[in-house]
Amino acid sequence: MSKIEIYTWQFCPFCLRAKALLDKKGLLYEEYSIDGDDEARSLMTTRADGRTSVPQIFIDGQGIGGCDELHALERANKLNKLLGLEG
Repeated sequence: MSKIEIYTWQFCPFCLRAKALLDKKGLLYEEYSIDGDDEARSLMTTRADGRTSVPQIFIDGQGIGGCDELHALERANKLNKLLGLEG
């Protein structure tokens, strides 16, 4: 199983939507809530190649982007392959 990490803010609708998709698929993930934590946000920004928006999602250490990118992978039937769930 791939390691999934997601940086979030507590009431961010995009974060909630991304987590809902992961939950619907029954996937486990490590969530880093960065509300008001400048150090954690700085780490996220560095890992995400300068992107500052949330959520930022990583699969096996690879940044895939945010909510829109996660849902685009799902619509294109590429998310399961990226997660090692098929093939």
